[in-house]
Amino acid sequence: QVQLVESGGGLVQAGGSLRLSCAASGRTFNMYNMGWFRQAPGKEREFVASINWSGGTTNYADSDSVKGRFTISRDNVKNTVYLQMNSQKPDDMAVYYCRGVGYGALVYWGQGTQVTVSS
Repeated sequence: QVQLVESGGGLVQAGGSLRLSCAASGRTFNMYNMGWFRQAPGKEREFVASINWSGGTTNYADSDSVKGRFTISRDNVKNTVYLQMNSQKPDDMAVYYCRGVGYGALVYWGQGTQVTVSS
């Protein structure tokens, strides 16, 4: 089993920055990819960004909503993935979830952290 715990959410003014963290524990050796998703009220959960655990290859949502503003990174020693969010917009307001993918099609989710952007 793998446990994922997000932190770093909160209230930020439009144009401001937040950094989310996702700490993984347990059988983390089995994981090869970690990512961030978000879900706004009344909307489906959507992909934001992901990173390969070994090589560090990153992927971001295709839309222009996050590219250039969000950066995903990892610290293999701390088993932690980060999401740096800059120039935040009201549309970024959502619950942000961390997801881990392990070999054998295992998928793990964190409990989510709320990000609120005030305009």
